[in-house]
Amino acid sequence: MRLLPSIFALALCAQIAGPVHAFGTSGSYLAARHASFESNFSVAAEYYTRALALDPGNPGLMEAVISSNINLGEVARGFPVAKRMIDGGLRSQIANMAALGQLASEGNFEALSETLKTEETVGVLVDGLALAWAEYGAGQVTEALAKFDEVSGEQGLKSFALYHKALALAVAGDFEGADEILSGRADGPLQMSPRGILAHVQVLVQLDRRDDAIELIEMAFGDNASPEFEMLADDLRSGADIPYSVVTNAAEGIGDVFHAVASALVNESAPGYTLLYARMAEFLNPGNIDATLLSAQLLEDLEQYELATKTYDRVPQDHPAFVNAEIGRAEALLDDGRTEGAVEALTQLAQRFPEMRIVQYRLGDMLRSLDRHAEASEAYDRTVALSGEPEQSDWPLYFARGISFERTDRWDDAEADFRLALELQPGQPQVLNYLGYSLVELGRNLDEALGMIERAVAARPDDGYITDSLGWILYRMGKYDEAIVHMERAVELMPVDPIINDHLGDVLWAVGRRVEAQFQWHRAMSFDPEPEEAERIRRKLEVGLDAVLEEEGADPLAVAEDG
Repeated sequence: MRLLPSIFALALCAQIAGPVHAFGTSGSYLAARHASFESNFSVAAEYYTRALALDPGNPGLMEAVISSNINLGEVARGFPVAKRMIDGGLRSQIANMAALGQLASEGNFEALSETLKTEETVGVLVDGLALAWAEYGAGQVTEALAKFDEVSGEQGLKSFALYHKALALAVAGDFEGADEILSGRADGPLQMSPRGILAHVQVLVQLDRRDDAIELIEMAFGDNASPEFEMLADDLRSGADIPYSVVTNAAEGIGDVFHAVASALVNESAPGYTLLYARMAEFLNPGNIDATLLSAQLLEDLEQYELATKTYDRVPQDHPAFVNAEIGRAEALLDDGRTEGAVEALTQLAQRFPEMRIVQYRLGDMLRSLDRHAEASEAYDRTVALSGEPEQSDWPLYFARGISFERTDRWDDAEADFRLALELQPGQPQVLNYLGYSLVELGRNLDEALGMIERAVAARPDDGYITDSLGWILYRMGKYDEAIVHMERAVELMPVDPIINDHLGDVLWAVGRRVEAQFQWHRAMSFDPEPEEAERIRRKLEVGLDAVLEEEGADPLAVAEDG
């Protein structure tokens, strides 16, 4: 559940890893610090533990051991250190977080309730709702529901607290009461996350209102439902058994509090800090696959791809979110440089779910990113076959397939897709630029191509690639003086792009500024162009552009602006 930005100040307590006393030449400490900088939580946890053995009373090292283990997904390893900090009277948000998790996971709700009543532990967003769930876990249901109501009265927390009250009612079997809240009939509409919608769907099923559950999914997502909700809707229509499972006890409820805070902190706080909350959510509610996926995504943000793939692997194959997890795992493998493993993962997924559009689409995008355009176009063909009548939102699909067609010399098919993409999304600058540039390279419909690229530049005047296209078409039309203005602007926008610097060199040569042209070609070479482009630039530096064009059998440079 997304929270209003205005309450983030309440959520963020002091930074968890405070200053650590100097360790001189301690190899363990230096290795731990380096691993932390790289977000290598496994190595950091190991070496911070070794460093702590050298200085067992250092609070900064204690916090580092706890946080590294939590981010690694080994939450329980931080419990003994957290207890040592708390017993020693050391104030620490991260130690309190671990201690809260330990008490909840062990079902010691009476002790947790007493702790939360007497002092702040994790922070405003967690403590109030954690106390309500602790009261619930201790058997004080009336007090728990009253606490949820109390938290709902705090500024910005109404939707957050009422959602958790509904979960508590559902755990107690009061599905009517849960529906009253989730539907908005009790206290007005709530800000609902996909997980909240899942909870409401499951509640409606327990009330034997399957048609209403299907309608809720359709209203919430339209034609853009995730594979998880598509499969859930299919199960609803088939009459399959769907239990209430989002939260089944107080510990899982506290886990969902951590998950909600983690979701709210995404894009608002550092990924490593947000990951702490996501990992606590996973630990307290292992069935919360959304928390698992969030942890994996945050690990990708931190470039911890191997740990991300292991986290994605924890999603069971029979879970509705398995498709999303496999897509995420494949992308993490790709980012980690394990290209064949990434392609294989998506290929197998596409074979297992041949009727699932998003899988075919993602496979096409991955293959296209790897310049495997013939295979990509086949995956896009399957995506189109599953898409029905083209809609406005489909323009990226046809644009992507058009690129793969163009790269495999299927120009007629490519042009048809580009023009269809423009019908679906008129004026789309990327499509205008790509189609216009392609027409220029083919020497076709230059006036139309010029108009397309001019429209693209007008839409995105600060896009270096599109500005380069305008300069390049003017150059190809022999309008060198006009071209040079746009080429120089493109280099200002993209100063280290080898192609754009190469193009500027060509235009400078065309207007007789030969020394400057050679300077730009040298610059282009310094920016690591593709091998084929590099060889052509080297040849231009040796014999000049005119000779290269003659060697290639191309038309010579125009003599005058009017050609």
